Amino acid sequence: MNAYDMAVIGTGPAGAMAAYTAAAANKRVLLIEKESLPRYKTCGGGLVFRGKSRLPFPIDSTIEKECREIEVYFEGSKRYFSARREEPIISMVMRDSFDSLLVTKAREKGAELLERCTLQGLTQEENGVLLQTSMGAFKATYVVAADGALSPTAKLAGWEESRKLIPALEYEVAVNPDDFERLSRTTRFDVDAVPYGYAWCFPKKKHLSLGVCSLKKQKINLKDYYQAYLKKLQINELLSTSAHGFQIPIAPRTTGFSNGRVFLAGDAAGFADPLTAEGISNALYSGELAAKALIESGESSAVAGQTYQALLEERLLPELKTSSLMAWIFYAQPSMRNLLIQKYGQRGCELLTDLFMGKKAFPDNLKQRLREKIPLLRFS
Repeated sequence: MNAYDMAVIGTGPAGAMAAYTAAAANKRVLLIEKESLPRYKTCGGGLVFRGKSRLPFPIDSTIEKECREIEVYFEGSKRYFSARREEPIISMVMRDSFDSLLVTKAREKGAELLERCTLQGLTQEENGVLLQTSMGAFKATYVVAADGALSPTAKLAGWEESRKLIPALEYEVAVNPDDFERLSRTTRFDVDAVPYGYAWCFPKKKHLSLGVCSLKKQKINLKDYYQAYLKKLQINELLSTSAHGFQIPIAPRTTGFSNGRVFLAGDAAGFADPLTAEGISNALYSGELAAKALIESGESSAVAGQTYQALLEERLLPELKTSSLMAWIFYAQPSMRNLLIQKYGQRGCELLTDLFMGKKAFPDNLKQRLREKIPLLRFS
């Protein structure tokens, strides 16, 4: 039976970065992917600068378009805010080529890849994990579950659902040249285009990625809001459309991120940003942290779990907590939000952009600062 220091389930950003980090440290790594690479992955494909800048290698070959300007609109208001930077605020990628590049880089460091391989069961033993797959049995000292929002691996390892999963629809659309030229100049967000949510327009190389999402779990017909968004964007002709529905976990699991020798990263852990629902940058970061925890801890699963938790608490988990408060104000408290926008709208847009850029940290005393600005403010 082949034995590995780490088995990684899933070849998205979290899994590929975990594999790359461990393989670069001379660990024997096995990557397990249920499909063949490259494969399409439903995703808006917006990688913010702070995520891109952490990568230890260039990704230029996979970038569809670099956006140095963002626009934020609000439903029912003529006001909008924009911000521009010299460096790209958001780099647009298609996940098939982006994920394949990450896996290639991991393989260059020595990671092994099994494609069209499905994990069927796992058994935790004293000194490792026994994996039963469609291609036979494997042994690994540790397992990183990075198999997305559905994460069958997390279920096999004993986790019950505790994340907040929100609905989203994404459309890859080709439009006429005039509309593409008009809409591909900036990255656009339309807040309240969906109740408790937003719509987006992301320009790619030759098409647009349009999407709608609600950051509140509710029964909602997102297709109707997508059709309304097309009218808002004044798109009257679609040359082609590819529609994809998916769920985004925007709240981390409440039952921990490790269970024995199995560790969760990316969407499997619930690390997408609660304010923007952007998940690529935190997936990359958490995959790196999971691998570092396992590298530093040797074969002690207890130490590895404590190390991973400590690494997450240094930055990622506090940021998610602050972002969750910002999302509550932004989507669930429109009166409070509009008051803040009226006073600090452009400054807020600049701050959000600086967060995307990694130039500023998420404020850790947001409640106190808001109470100072608005003394009567009450939080739920």
